[in-house]
Amino acid sequence: MTTAFDRIVELKSSEGPQAAIDLLIETLLEEKNYHRVFDAMLMKKKNELGLPLLHPTSLDDVPDDQRGDFEKHYIECARETGTLFLKNDQLGEAWVYFRTIQEPELIAEALETATLPEDYEKSQELINIALYEGANPVRGLQFLLQSNGTCNTITAMDQAIQGLDGDNRQKAAAMIVQHLYDELSMTVKSEVERRMPLPPSAKEPTLRELIMGREWLFQEGNYHIDVSHLNSVVRFARFLDPGTPELEQAAQLAEYGCNLDTQFQYPGEAPFEEFYPSHQHFLNVLLGRNVDEAMAYFQQKLDAEPDEPDQQLIAYVMVDLLVRCERIDQAMEVAEKHLRFLDGASFSFAELCTKAGKLDAWAEASRAKGDLVAFTAAIVQSS
Repeated sequence: MTTAFDRIVELKSSEGPQAAIDLLIETLLEEKNYHRVFDAMLMKKKNELGLPLLHPTSLDDVPDDQRGDFEKHYIECARETGTLFLKNDQLGEAWVYFRTIQEPELIAEALETATLPEDYEKSQELINIALYEGANPVRGLQFLLQSNGTCNTITAMDQAIQGLDGDNRQKAAAMIVQHLYDELSMTVKSEVERRMPLPPSAKEPTLRELIMGREWLFQEGNYHIDVSHLNSVVRFARFLDPGTPELEQAAQLAEYGCNLDTQFQYPGEAPFEEFYPSHQHFLNVLLGRNVDEAMAYFQQKLDAEPDEPDQQLIAYVMVDLLVRCERIDQAMEVAEKHLRFLDGASFSFAELCTKAGKLDAWAEASRAKGDLVAFTAAIVQSS
């Protein structure tokens, strides 16, 4: 019986080394041995370049004048191998290649339609790729919620959310707000119906409608969901932008929190010491509801705060809100007074001045802190 080994020897003798390697690749493809296909494709390239074949995937033995050509081929082979694994629904194996060449897009797209495997080890591998290795963080959080529950997901979000880009941060916040809102609404509805059957309706009652006029729901320290989860999710809701559908649900979660016994209304950092009332005002601004009243609430906090670091925290929240609802002039007023020397990852006074067309304010702040480079940039840009 003629084996693959024999055929490769025969083909190498009759048609040469490249033909033998082509047969090797063809054989490995039939076996779906894609990791070795990758090795064989790079072996073929090294043979073309007259390089040693001992370590076909290594760059160490590639001379500088051939490195560019080989690296380009390496990327093409990795992309091709990753695609082969993807077509066979082997996301974990595919990710090895797409991560190496820093092309996560196809994996992110595949994760959107992937389902969580029943096998625990495989499901955790998928969560790890999506969330912790960053292929599709929001999908990873959805998988984590499905597999490990609310508590673990909130803990993971606390660790990951600041590192996400704006779009993924919003999607993650919207996902967890929707989940907790649905869970809480279902629990509250069940308790209401135990006391008094609700009238038939084609429309599901909102959380606000369920708690309205039913103070007894909260008597004797009663609550309907883990209060630490509620606190975290309302905090995550600050990442939602105006127009996001889940904003209204977040506002109702904050409203529910306002009804809890005071022992369960954990204070936050300035200006969210009165945690749920503060978040009600914050979310109202994003919803375009009672905006002047809400901003006056934060302004009063700012005016009454004697501590400068806390003044900056409050001012930052105010400026963030005002910018997001396109009240740039008001944002500049607050920033000029409290944040003019702040330029970091979360806020840049220079960027706000540029957006507001107030480059003179940027120049003045730069002069005041002795930053000649920024000062020059401001006055040059203004011309």
